[in-house]
Amino acid sequence: MQQKETGKISWPEITPEMKPWTRWWWHGSAVTEKGLTASLEAYKEAGLGGVEITPIYGVKGEEKQFIDFLSPDWTEKLVYTLKESERLGLGVDLANASGWPFGGPWVGAETASRYFTSQVFNVAGGETFSTNIAYMQQPVLRMQDGKKVQINDVKEPLSTYGDLQEYAFDQVRLEKPLPLILVSAHKSGQDGFTEKIDLTNQVEDGQLTWVVPEGEWVICALFEGLHGKQVERAGPGGEGNVIDHFSRSALDGYLDKFDTAFKNHDLNYLRYYFNDSYEVDDAHGEANWTPDFFTAFQQLNDYDLRNYIPALLGRDTEEMNGRVIYDYRWTISQLLLENYTKPWQKWASAQGKGIRNQAHGSPANVLDLYAASDVPEIEGREIVNLKSAASAAHVTGKKLISSESATWLNEHFESNWGDVKNAVDNMFLSGVNHIFYHGTAYSPQEAMWPGWLFYAAVHFTPTNSLWDDFKTLNQYVARSQSFLQAGRPANDILVYFNVADHWSERGNYMLKHFHSNTLFDDLSLKVCGDYLSENGYSWDAISDQQLQDVTYEVNQLLTNGNSYKTILIPEASLMPAETFEKLINLANEGATLLFVKDLPKAAPGMGGKAEGTQKIAHLKNELSFKQEGNRCMAAYGKGLIVVAEELPELVTYSGVQPESFYNDGLQSIRRLKDDGNYYYFIKNTSDTLFKGWIALQVDYTSAALYNPMTGAEGYAFTKSDERKTVIYVSIRPEESIVVETFKDIYTGELYPFYEILDNAVALSDWKIDFIKGGPILPESVSTEKLQSWVNYGSDYEHFSGTAEYMTIIPSLSESTDAWLLRLDNVHESAAIYLNDKHIGTLLNAPYELEIPVEALHGNDTLKIAVSNLMANRIAYMDKQGMTWRKFYNINFAARRAENRGEDGIFSARNWNPKASGLSGEVTLIPLKRTIK
Repeated sequence: MQQKETGKISWPEITPEMKPWTRWWWHGSAVTEKGLTASLEAYKEAGLGGVEITPIYGVKGEEKQFIDFLSPDWTEKLVYTLKESERLGLGVDLANASGWPFGGPWVGAETASRYFTSQVFNVAGGETFSTNIAYMQQPVLRMQDGKKVQINDVKEPLSTYGDLQEYAFDQVRLEKPLPLILVSAHKSGQDGFTEKIDLTNQVEDGQLTWVVPEGEWVICALFEGLHGKQVERAGPGGEGNVIDHFSRSALDGYLDKFDTAFKNHDLNYLRYYFNDSYEVDDAHGEANWTPDFFTAFQQLNDYDLRNYIPALLGRDTEEMNGRVIYDYRWTISQLLLENYTKPWQKWASAQGKGIRNQAHGSPANVLDLYAASDVPEIEGREIVNLKSAASAAHVTGKKLISSESATWLNEHFESNWGDVKNAVDNMFLSGVNHIFYHGTAYSPQEAMWPGWLFYAAVHFTPTNSLWDDFKTLNQYVARSQSFLQAGRPANDILVYFNVADHWSERGNYMLKHFHSNTLFDDLSLKVCGDYLSENGYSWDAISDQQLQDVTYEVNQLLTNGNSYKTILIPEASLMPAETFEKLINLANEGATLLFVKDLPKAAPGMGGKAEGTQKIAHLKNELSFKQEGNRCMAAYGKGLIVVAEELPELVTYSGVQPESFYNDGLQSIRRLKDDGNYYYFIKNTSDTLFKGWIALQVDYTSAALYNPMTGAEGYAFTKSDERKTVIYVSIRPEESIVVETFKDIYTGELYPFYEILDNAVALSDWKIDFIKGGPILPESVSTEKLQSWVNYGSDYEHFSGTAEYMTIIPSLSESTDAWLLRLDNVHESAAIYLNDKHIGTLLNAPYELEIPVEALHGNDTLKIAVSNLMANRIAYMDKQGMTWRKFYNINFAARRAENRGEDGIFSARNWNPKASGLSGEVTLIPLKRTIK
């Protein structure tokens, strides 16, 4: 039942799920109850909403404190964490592995990830083929930082090495013969292969002797090997083989370990289990096999793959190669869905929990994997590719879309909260509404600064010199997500996720992976997504399987409670026949379909070779197209099918109007409220102030505005004509604002926008006190002219922390509505206090804050607490040879090559001091309300 519109200005109530969460690394799981409580209390105070526990590699020198993953002691620490988090109102998720991907010491060879390889022989009829059918596996040894061994010295099992933290194995394959899967002979014909003979049983003691029948033959031998991939970044008790993700029994055996460890323990407060992306093939070669593959393949495709081994290996005709490799990849995708993702979710659900899943990186239709997850999670930076997880959630009616956020934005110690805000905003604009920072390392309070750190992170930790201003960022995220978690998505266009062409291209590898930052890049969908996103159209991608659940009712395409106006089909030569049939049926019911360039020509896979392609041809023959300018159009049933070369030609028939403010550098995401109105999250992505009128492509007559950074609110100033209502806004570069629409007219206090007047007042006579940080607190400084504090001497060059800038504001004119405090340059964040009252914190340029005129009384004390980066103190420590990098496994990777020392790891020894504090002018500028 639709709620009643109230017209009231009202911020949503903040829940822990609306606040940002953080990935919480437990180095070596060397945690104590005292340390856990202190850490959780600090996170609560900073405004975090929860943590996701991920145990990882340990810290050198702390070995006596290590706790083996899933041991009784470890489980007790987990239970303690859950109780303390519940007391504090923090949520808790848990990674289903120590490191990633799923794996550990209880994963034996029989359930570990596998690959297949091949040998091919060309033989002629009449000869006797006699050879040793054997494949000697080439050795592979990949190790992270740690004690090195030579491949010839490696022994199996790897557990014989004892302390695996010291060795940090990443992938191991030893030189040894691989077991045979099959040997088959295939007779060459004019158009491919015409006959197949199974020779597997004729191999005796590795020797095959076979009298070749008449004709040209190809003999194919397949062998199976262990992929050798080890759990990455594993902590004590978590090192070992990665599981076979295509095998249900492998998953069941893996999860049994958790059932045993958690038995008779109270884990009720735990919310979700988590998977940190696929990454099985972040290695040499790829895991592309499972022992039951032939059986699974035949069940899914209705034919025996063993009859088509030359095509599987790319030795048949181009068409057959493409059809068989498509079926192979589709089978791999279905195995990841049905044998891994869905049963994992069912396992969690049986406990009253769910799964957060990073499906990207996998060789599967990631939209289907995301859709099978309770909370799909994405990572990356580029908005169009980021939309993959949100698309699956929107189409299948899921409330939350999470993100691994701010992963290595810059080099270590060079990111500020403004950088993080911009990264988070990108996530918001892609549809994410549940931020997880990447991340926070547990660190004992007694650890030497900078404490324990993770190698690939913006360091969201209390030792960060910017920590005191972290709560401002978190408040911004919480306020933003309170709107973005409300109601449901309100996107207009479904864009077909066309994988058939991609999976039918042979390429250099058996598998096609979909990585987060490039997920759509190899598909024609990317061209469509770029165009739509750049031009103000809202859209979601949809897979073949998801499309089967779409219905058309009351002029809308419906998907599990969400509605759309049209479907855009990117250029596609191949399409499953059932998908094309579904699209035509939707058109028959009244939908408008938009095809880029042409209709599909054929169906993929062996099933599409005859029947599927014939069905597509039959359906196409039912369509009667007419040429209208650059478009071809066919009325079909109650609907319309449009084909055009160019996207602008197509979208004019979508029934969708773009958000025109995109032309001015604004971008948005929209949510449909329970009362039938809308929330718009709008960001100014340009580098200039936007000031003017914007129109929203929804039905409204009045609106409210909310600023999630400052907390400012008010009704919008609007004006209307017969065609539309427009809203006045003024949005600084990188600033965001939320608009709430109303159908009726409501009035009240307007949102405060200002015009700048002349006669700015420059402030001077500054006293600078260094109040927090190190390595030592420098002496106070008095100055008339502000400059980077590193210019004051060596103690200041090395200092990372907080300095308070204080001055007196003279009596100012009262004939203005407010004053704008403008700071020319801030490195990096600034908390503003007026007469010892906090009035705001500035995280990014432009560093400006409005001060109401009534807050100034004459001779007011202005205090600006400025915090700089950790970088200068880290550089000092590296130049002094002080040891703070003391981690197993990866110690301590640099993001950029120029920051690698002679040992290949991160070093700041060559860094010059980075600008810190205030510089330039601090001015007060009179303001007049634009509209009262």
